[in-house]
Amino acid sequence: MNIELFYQRAELLHQYLADLYQTAIVLPWIPSDLVPEAFKELKYTSNKLQLAAEELYHQNEELIQTRNLLETERQHYQELFEFAPDGYLVTNQQGIIQKANHTAAQLLNIAQNFLVGKPIINFIPREQYQHFYSELIQISQSPQTREILLSLKPRHGHYFNASLKVKSLVKNEQQSVTLYWLIRKITGLQQVKSTAVQDQKYLIGDRPINKHSKGESIVLNPLLIYYVVQGVVKLSTLCDTGKEVLTGLVTSGMLFSSSMTSLPIYQGTAITDIELVSIYISELTVLPSLSHILLPKIQQRLQQTESLLVIAATKKVEDRLLYLLEILKQQIGEPIPGGTRLTFRLTHQDIANACYTTRATITRLFTQLQKQGVISFDEKKHIICKNVP
Repeated sequence: MNIELFYQRAELLHQYLADLYQTAIVLPWIPSDLVPEAFKELKYTSNKLQLAAEELYHQNEELIQTRNLLETERQHYQELFEFAPDGYLVTNQQGIIQKANHTAAQLLNIAQNFLVGKPIINFIPREQYQHFYSELIQISQSPQTREILLSLKPRHGHYFNASLKVKSLVKNEQQSVTLYWLIRKITGLQQVKSTAVQDQKYLIGDRPINKHSKGESIVLNPLLIYYVVQGVVKLSTLCDTGKEVLTGLVTSGMLFSSSMTSLPIYQGTAITDIELVSIYISELTVLPSLSHILLPKIQQRLQQTESLLVIAATKKVEDRLLYLLEILKQQIGEPIPGGTRLTFRLTHQDIANACYTTRATITRLFTQLQKQGVISFDEKKHIICKNVP
């Protein structure tokens, strides 16, 4: 039975009991002192059922609206992925291609639909197999982005030198690993010595660094892309009901912009003291090197949006919370003995907004998880996700 039908039937039951009460009080053979007491109990139970039905109905409506908002956001990032000037692949842990964009298909000289299901090793010279598999094992065991330099051979084409930047992501309860690949054709290995530190120096350049205090709202200019030098920014939108919905957490080295979304309301709030650099979108058309640096970061935001979309589609609140903690471990976690510590503190309300539930529910679930030994808190109230055998 769906929630709307349950709500309608609860309304009918409530009305039926009211009608029954009016009928019973006028029947002469029923003792008048028994009617009020019996129907008082029935009415109390009916009212509780009706309130529960109304709450379920409204929660379901909010959840549907939130899923629609996130789906719109996901579609926008999917289009950015599809038409990016660099090649992008999504594979499983063994390197079997699951998704490819248009540029990747062009680089490998094969139609997109024929790429899906093929091992990426098919496009690598045999003499580089061992090096590739060795890198693949290390990539799967670490959340850090790695770069592989090797040759690729397109279908019916000649070898070319390529830079493959790869990031692994654990996506579900089965702990299956998904790999995200950025493929860029290069003219020589010397041209791909750019590291994350060098990229950041290039992005900052002579641009002024804007500082915002914890809790401060960030005024978003649609003509600008914001690069986070330090700190954490919470991205959110509002439902028609006025409820805040988390759409992203942007940490150091990531970017955000109101131009990257079609949501009518899009706001950024500093969770910690932050430092930002503003980059004009128009610069991307005249500085190809800037585009090459920013596009992988746009892909990173797409991955995060997809992960948050999975939370919205998860039925049980407990499962939503556990999945969110897995995402936070990868985004803002640091390994410590016996577990992973989240380096920034999120309020119970922030976590409730991300899980589409109430703050009281999150507090109750945290208490349960502490008793079960799944999480704990340090002296600064930072969450520690323990390694559960």
